[in-house]
Amino acid sequence: MPIVNFYMSAYHIFNITNEDEFCELALESFQYQYENVPLYRKFCDTLGTDLKKVSKITKIPFLPIEFFKSEKIQHSAKKEEIIFYSSGTTGTNRSKHYVADLDLYRQSFLRSFEMNFGDLKDITILALLPSYLEQKGSSLIYMVDTLIEKTANPDSGFYLHNTDELRQKLLKLEKKNRPTLLIGVSYALLDLVKNHKFELKNTLVMETGGMKGRRKEMIREELHSILKTGFGVSQIYSEYGMTELLSQAYSKGEGVFTCPPWMKILTRDPEDALSYVENKTGGINVIDLANRYSCSFIATQDLGKVDAQGNFEILGRFDTSDIRGCNLMVI
Repeated sequence: MPIVNFYMSAYHIFNITNEDEFCELALESFQYQYENVPLYRKFCDTLGTDLKKVSKITKIPFLPIEFFKSEKIQHSAKKEEIIFYSSGTTGTNRSKHYVADLDLYRQSFLRSFEMNFGDLKDITILALLPSYLEQKGSSLIYMVDTLIEKTANPDSGFYLHNTDELRQKLLKLEKKNRPTLLIGVSYALLDLVKNHKFELKNTLVMETGGMKGRRKEMIREELHSILKTGFGVSQIYSEYGMTELLSQAYSKGEGVFTCPPWMKILTRDPEDALSYVENKTGGINVIDLANRYSCSFIATQDLGKVDAQGNFEILGRFDTSDIRGCNLMVI
């Protein structure tokens, strides 16, 4: 496929209907970011990238996610509307994402959420995200705050450490048969079911992963088993997202994630970052076309596997990676 010589609207990504359209826009995004994002261009040039040979998405260079900690990855002619910071403990070097178009981010997470969970006005959202609320600049808090606002429901809201109040709210909503989503960081959900037991019939429980140093990391099966028993539900939902992305993937159980049409996961060979593996565990490379003004092509430190339908599982992390972000299950 030849490199295109024109640029489409950033919002055209929401019209993608098939693989060919995705690949066309991914190649267009590569050329756009090579020409307009200085750090990404420098990275590609260092690798000796020949633009004429980038004819398919597996030829696109993927920027190691660590660059978001040390470099400003941003369109040279765009000023950021907001800076999102990764979660982290005191003294850690937090990743920074300079976001030049907040509406593009809002469109991405709102469309993706409603694709998976329906009209926001039909849902009550309760958020148990203490570690994120305690730090400024979280993209997750921005997203959930907007989702809560869009429910237009006075019962929706955030909870910090007031778990007794949260328990009463859950029980109240259960009695009303009100469809509810409880989204929480893993350690806080574990703390909640340690002190309270539930039999939820109208509530979806979604974990965002990560113990944030509050508890020992555990494999997904163990975490979900405890949460299913504690909340009295048959499945635990999950969200896969991070500061460096402006799109999210969701799992409705068993740890199998589905991407929105403008996001795709590839698995690179753990021994050769420029090669790819199929149907076996590899390093997770993410194409996020909502990252229009930073970098859409990110090599993460997650390990996972992609199935024939493009759905994926997170199976662990590289040993040298930081304990940070969402879905930090280690095996």
